[in-house]
Amino acid sequence: MIEQPVVVAARRTPIGTAGHAYKSLTADQLAAPVIAAVAGEVPHLRVDDVVLGNCMGAGGNLARVSALAAGLGHEVPGVTVDRQCGSGLAAILLAGQAVRAGEADLVIAGGVESASTAPLRTMRGAAEPYQRAPFAPAGHPDPDMGPAAEALATARGVPRERQDDYAHRSHARAVAARFDQELVEIDGRLADQRPRALRRETLARLPAAFVPGGTVTAGNSSPISDGAAAVAVVPERLRAGMPGLRLKAGAVTGCDPALPGWGPVPAVRRVLSRTGVTMEEIAAVEIVEAFAAQVLAVTDALEADLDRVCADGGALALGHPWGATGAVVVTRLFTRLVRSGAPSGTLGLATAAVGGGMGVAALFEVV
Repeated sequence: MIEQPVVVAARRTPIGTAGHAYKSLTADQLAAPVIAAVAGEVPHLRVDDVVLGNCMGAGGNLARVSALAAGLGHEVPGVTVDRQCGSGLAAILLAGQAVRAGEADLVIAGGVESASTAPLRTMRGAAEPYQRAPFAPAGHPDPDMGPAAEALATARGVPRERQDDYAHRSHARAVAARFDQELVEIDGRLADQRPRALRRETLARLPAAFVPGGTVTAGNSSPISDGAAAVAVVPERLRAGMPGLRLKAGAVTGCDPALPGWGPVPAVRRVLSRTGVTMEEIAAVEIVEAFAAQVLAVTDALEADLDRVCADGGALALGHPWGATGAVVVTRLFTRLVRSGAPSGTLGLATAAVGGGMGVAALFEVV
């Protein structure tokens, strides 16, 4: 029998800017309280596994370390996933696959990133640490994310004014929103650090950040951040009347490494093709707002109604903790749809672009 995986709990930390709110907290110290909180919301089931996305941690199977730190017990295993900025969402898809196959009754999945405490890495014999691992091998494009966003803006005709307007909207909506129900207190903090009222005039004065004369700036880009998010995935038959989000379909796809921000487009199109759903039928869309240019290029291509996209702001305002951010968007969907009492059958979409040229997407349905 094929099980239907359902997300029945979703929580996250407040998000802090790297080097500030959580500058001394390691990744497991961020993840453990969220894992414990999510497990506590499903007391009738034993945790079978913990799947966590992470990009820059110290290794040592961070998911297992975090599960132990959360007090889940020695018998609960863990596995750590690296799909770069799509890691948290990819972890949730893996949890869904385990539940769908009948191999687990409760998987806690999500992601965590502590850019503040991530170790510096050095190749043997090198004098200096390297900034990041390669996203593609020699002979393939391997741009940093900022220049890649600039290239996508040029390729898809996304002007500076639209980017600044979208960034302004993201901050304004995040400032106006209430996130209380999804947050777990960390180190005395119960609010995201970064969202603030921005003036369009201020955004317009900022210089190009990555390419001389370009359109991508510090104001319409997401900050490097620390944070964690996790969800509980169970089979439909064991949700015990708990409302949730049924995972209808997910996809991970590849695209041109030169334009990694394009990744959500083929991923979403594959999910829609598999389910027969159209963008018009989706009530809520959460995309990882790495760059305003990337969000607009993707939503233009998908013909998505922007009123349904990141209705309470996104990573441009909240922050972008790489390994966690894909799980943050699912937590946001959970609040927008389940906590708000959306009727059964309402559809939500989560998606993220991935360095190296990939996209990840998941379609959910309120139950």
